[in-house]
Amino acid sequence: MPKFMSSRPMTVTRKILALSTVATGAFVLQSCSTPGGGSEATAGLPTTVESISEKDKAQGAKAHPQLLAEFGGKVEGPQFSYVETVGKNIAIQSGMSNATGDFTVTLLNSPVNNAFAIPGGYVYVTRQLAALMNNEAEMAGVLGHEVGHVAARHSAKRQKTATRNSVIGVVGTILSGVLLGDSGLGRLGQQVFSQGSQLLTLSYSRSQELEADNLGIEYLKRAGYDPRAMSTVLESLARQNQLEAKMRGTANQAPEWASTHPAPETRVPAALNRAGANATGMTNRNTYLTRIDGMTYGDDPKQGIVNGRNFTHPELLLKFQAPDGFYMINGTRAVSINGQSGKAQFSGAKYSGDLGAYVSAAFAALSSQGQQKIAPAEINRRTINGLPAAYGVARVNNGNGQVEVVVMAYEFAKDRAYHFMTIAPVGKSAVFSPMFSSMRRISKAEAGQVKARKIDVVTVKSGDSLQSLAGKMAFDENRLDRFLVLNGLNASSKLTAGSKVKIVTY
Repeated sequence: MPKFMSSRPMTVTRKILALSTVATGAFVLQSCSTPGGGSEATAGLPTTVESISEKDKAQGAKAHPQLLAEFGGKVEGPQFSYVETVGKNIAIQSGMSNATGDFTVTLLNSPVNNAFAIPGGYVYVTRQLAALMNNEAEMAGVLGHEVGHVAARHSAKRQKTATRNSVIGVVGTILSGVLLGDSGLGRLGQQVFSQGSQLLTLSYSRSQELEADNLGIEYLKRAGYDPRAMSTVLESLARQNQLEAKMRGTANQAPEWASTHPAPETRVPAALNRAGANATGMTNRNTYLTRIDGMTYGDDPKQGIVNGRNFTHPELLLKFQAPDGFYMINGTRAVSINGQSGKAQFSGAKYSGDLGAYVSAAFAALSSQGQQKIAPAEINRRTINGLPAAYGVARVNNGNGQVEVVVMAYEFAKDRAYHFMTIAPVGKSAVFSPMFSSMRRISKAEAGQVKARKIDVVTVKSGDSLQSLAGKMAFDENRLDRFLVLNGLNASSKLTAGSKVKIVTY
């Protein structure tokens, strides 16, 4: 969750372009200039590729700092250097440029599964996706997929479509069920992106996603990687999605319309067929695992920690609990709270010392993005666990009736406040009452107990089993399932002494 600089308006983390996957780490790749796979491998792919134009470079450079801010900033150090090297070397396989210096590859400090690329040679991956990958070829395939979107000019094609469509108000968009956020993250509050940057990050069509898969496979072949890595990483993504749905409960699974691209499981057979079931090439598994050893897994305590229904921010010294049956997604500047009976977001904004004005400003920011004025009939004040609080309720027409929007704000200092914004059917907003009442301060001692999880790459010993290694995972539930998905294993997999596997520890 966000650090919530009080001088910043409430913003939303958006899903960017792509596959939902990535990897990290420092190994020099061998680049092959001659494509492998012949005419069959390249059939149906673009025959000409435009070079990186000055216009694209300028557009990408403008969006770059905004994207860094939205995704937790840049991870530095050896892990970044590895990602940068792998990313640049797979990017030149696209033919957009033969100079690795024309590409900017960034490892993002984000717990969200994501990877994306924008025009101008900018390629991004999150550390969370690095944990899911099991070899360097998978990571290169994911990055190649993203670069493929740019090489095929998918963003430009989507922009043309977008400019022909009318802009739907933010509230109307959310309430009609069209979410543009990662894993169902709603667009509540003021957006950080200019319209130009938004057009850079539109979702792609099914055919464009499949074309990017095929381009990524072609780039893998050109670089000497095993092209089957595209299918294995898609399979890992599918299993991760299924595990998350299981942990949230099937009733809380993100609906199909929230997906920005075809489900990974529907693309696995096509990717394997494209690559060739008997294809070969390097994977660099041990190198990859060595490079990601020690990487932060899940939330960074500096951005707050989600643990089940509890959210704790050790730097802001606060804690709250989501309603029963809801799940949370921690973004860089906001936490989304999602359930079947409503949606909410927790964030912060500039605070002048007047909670009433703060609540009014939150409604005004929402109104500025929609097609109707949204304002509460009155603003009420109360005290919650010793915190001064204020709230307002407004009813909004969404085309099919009315819903209630609630803003509940809390003062933590004379210059610092935070708030929930919730949306629910009329008369159903009470589902969030326990969450509103759960907000409290925590002591520095309690904050000091919050620890980050990390990836620990261990060598399998004689006598180790799936169950014994899974028992070391730093989670209270679903340890075996988490371990299997993290390592691309299944319940019947056999461990080999001397091989490496990943576990998550503190």
